[in-house]
Amino acid sequence: MTDAIRLALGTLTAIRVPAPRVVDRRTAGRAMLLAPLVGLLLGLIAEAAALSVRWLVPGISDRLLVAVVAVGFLAVLTRGLHLDGLADTADGFGSGRRGAEALSVMRRSDVGPFGVVTLVLVLLLEVAALDVALLRGRGTVALVGGVVVSRLAITWATRRSVPAASSEGLGAAVASTVRPLPLVLVSLAVMGFLVALGLWEDDVASSFVGHVLVAAALAILASQLLVSRAVSRFGGVTGDVLGAAAETAFLVFVLAVSVR
Repeated sequence: MTDAIRLALGTLTAIRVPAPRVVDRRTAGRAMLLAPLVGLLLGLIAEAAALSVRWLVPGISDRLLVAVVAVGFLAVLTRGLHLDGLADTADGFGSGRRGAEALSVMRRSDVGPFGVVTLVLVLLLEVAALDVALLRGRGTVALVGGVVVSRLAITWATRRSVPAASSEGLGAAVASTVRPLPLVLVSLAVMGFLVALGLWEDDVASSFVGHVLVAAALAILASQLLVSRAVSRFGGVTGDVLGAAAETAFLVFVLAVSVR
């Protein structure tokens, strides 16, 4: 289990940890099951940063600044890897190519026009949606819950039925490693956490809990539709696709939580 924790932290965060001694499919599967827990850690750190800004800059006008800081902290805590994966995946889709040709586009060091546009729009939407969630007293649910759900999307993207697009890279190491029963149990645990988080949030009604669960379901659905498209176009998932799935889930969750 120690190797799984090290692998999860080492691949999903910028936190420096010793390298795992053994990285086999069992270790990789356990690491991907731990992804939502890693998300909780990241979410709490981002929430602490957001609260610090609200304390330093009191007043209702600070919401946009808080949202920018929270999203920025998440990027720093992950070295921007998920955002990079989102941009590369967008370039792969936008290239109109399939299989190895599309993967070669995604591996380029530069970011193409599709990637730039996607990255800008997603970041703007994340900040705007988080700003609205803060306005409606749903900031903690949106931010912390969103990061946890986004990492659950990675767990779903590495389930047994999803192949790797190539024999190299992170995608090859973790693809098809998560078994059905542990996936269901981890998903139920995340849903339970979201219920508790929704009930704990002082500014929302208890009836909002159902809304949060629907938001989580929509987020996972959207991310897995992207994964399904990637399997069709690229032949499977890569590390970039996993990052894109996480960003997609986070955006959809925060958007869904922020609406009335």
